[in-house]
Amino acid sequence: MTLTELEEQLKILHEDNHVIVIVKPQGIPSQADKTGDTDVLTYVKQYLKIKYQKPGNVYCGLVHRLDRPTGGAMVFAKTDKAAARLCEQFREGKITKKYLAVTVGEPRESRGRIQTYLVKDERSNVVKSHVAAVENSKLAILDYKVLDTFEGLSLFDVNLITGRPHQARVQLASLGTPIFGDVKYGKSTVDGAGGNVALWAYSLGFTHPTTQETMVFKVFPPSEEIPWKLFPLEKHINIAKPQ
Repeated sequence: MTLTELEEQLKILHEDNHVIVIVKPQGIPSQADKTGDTDVLTYVKQYLKIKYQKPGNVYCGLVHRLDRPTGGAMVFAKTDKAAARLCEQFREGKITKKYLAVTVGEPRESRGRIQTYLVKDERSNVVKSHVAAVENSKLAILDYKVLDTFEGLSLFDVNLITGRPHQARVQLASLGTPIFGDVKYGKSTVDGAGGNVALWAYSLGFTHPTTQETMVFKVFPPSEEIPWKLFPLEKHINIAKPQ
């Protein structure tokens, strides 16, 4: 790919000598997996290699992940020091990660906290939720608020307190409200869905690893697609809709 093509693919929100923040496309893995499909980390490395004419391997630190079907804001480290400091922020829960999700159905409570224990089956790549700790489980916590409803669908604002694989998908399904289009955890397909899971990382906040500046990045979901187009998103998340 050319530099221009990579820039269009990554939709770079911010770049300096230490970090690069991009918009991860839906349907692309965050890092290499058994499918062999090109991943976002590889795209970022290609971009850095071409833009700065770097010989050999290019360093780019993967400090967090988004599930393959999920799109939205994602930060990468350009130095090992930045990677170590960002990873520490993630471990200590100092990163803010907010998602929009559209679910099929409405929960009993319009806001609340989900705290369950998740176990991932590596062979099937499926995560199961348990109300109490079981062998190999990890505590998963998220806060949610229902922003709007429309004809049996609910627009959620999700704040991930922890960052477990498939966490929002599994935990929202446990409320009886699987995410729109998520065949794996809800078989909730609707005509016109376009094959995407309606989960979008719309806000990412962290402390810059060098300047210590508080940085917050917000990105609009694909608003022309169903189900996003069914909701007045600007009103709820205070982000201007891209023209």
